[in-house]
Amino acid sequence: MTEMNTPDIPSREEIRRVRVMRHTEKIQEKLENARVAVAGLGGLGSNAAFYLTRIGIGHLHLIDFDEVDLSNLNRQQYRLCHLGMMKTDALRGELLEIDPYADIRTDCVKIDESNIDALFADDDIVCEAFDDPECKSMLVNHMLEKYPGKYIVAASGMAGYGASNEIKTRQMMPHFTLCGDGVTQGHRGSGLMAPRVAIAAGHEANAIVELIINNF
Repeated sequence: MTEMNTPDIPSREEIRRVRVMRHTEKIQEKLENARVAVAGLGGLGSNAAFYLTRIGIGHLHLIDFDEVDLSNLNRQQYRLCHLGMMKTDALRGELLEIDPYADIRTDCVKIDESNIDALFADDDIVCEAFDDPECKSMLVNHMLEKYPGKYIVAASGMAGYGASNEIKTRQMMPHFTLCGDGVTQGHRGSGLMAPRVAIAAGHEANAIVELIINNF
């Protein structure tokens, strides 16, 4: 049986040099200085975190209270080996395989009115990635009311397998961006499916990158 050689891990400088070749020095510096929180590490959040790590976001804050279970694997960035692990731990491990030098902070906690202020104190941009509509509203409304200087990127409407072009990015307010079709809810036979959820997650990540480049 042929043994597979484990490749040497590139240095931080090598990884950065390749990113600068793609993005330019100025843009890469902005990405590296950014502080982004991902609230909810399911289909939206786990995919968005992958995209943000690949592009070189400097400081990523992952927040979730749940464990990986079998029902997550149809659309979330986890594998069978992660079953039973906390999503924060599983996702952080995966992201460090992409960039072993990434600054990734985790909080394994359910976000509510009692901890929301402390959790997001150091974050410039919040990626809302909850499944529950009430949790979505709570986070968005709180951030807009109490922290008008922070940016929030949220999502609504991405279930099923409908037309990809129905997923859009809309600027709702100067500091509030909404991604999705804004309408579609999951139902039996047309629930949350990987391709359309990932499209919405891509919209969120892309909106975050645009905010960083244009506003920081």
